Amino acid sequence: MTYIPRLKTKYKDEIRTALKEKFQYKTVMQVPKLEKIAISQGIGAATSDKKLIDNALNEMTLITGQKAVATRSKKDVSNFKLRKGMPIGVRVTLRDSKMYEFLDRLVAVALPRIRDFRGINDKGFDGRGNYTLGITEQIIFPEIDIDKINKIQGMDITFVTSAKTDVEALELLKQFGLPFKNQNTTANG
Repeated sequence: MTYIPRLKTKYKDEIRTALKEKFQYKTVMQVPKLEKIAISQGIGAATSDKKLIDNALNEMTLITGQKAVATRSKKDVSNFKLRKGMPIGVRVTLRDSKMYEFLDRLVAVALPRIRDFRGINDKGFDGRGNYTLGITEQIIFPEIDIDKINKIQGMDITFVTSAKTDVEALELLKQFGLPFKNQNTTANG
């Protein structure tokens, strides 16, 4: 018997039926699903220090469990001492089992480790059912050894869904356990 991630099973057993009832879909094929998670990290200082890209590639590979690739600049920008083709960031795209495993670790382990965490903002939707979340420190992931990092870097995590609207995507991500802030709370508490 092969291993099936917990959230993949939860989606098939619970989330699909809950969303089908809530949004009155005719078939389960209309229910939105999580298609992929794209994680990217821009490293502006990589123009002067080449080791930063190697460190970021190793860290991203550790965090996601899938080999990360370097992103390269598309054009020359003299003000930033940037040449076309220079590595300036890293990215990885997760699908299927690795995607569900990463989402499970993000929700259960990494997000609760953020200092003064009160939930993630629900303003990161793009109007087409995709959500982007910015993280300021890579050290919230338990795979990263704090003693071995040179520089604290942030990253962007994009959840690509098959939802047609942001409302459907928000409900899907809430069902997966992403801790969104409550809309009715104030900034004071």
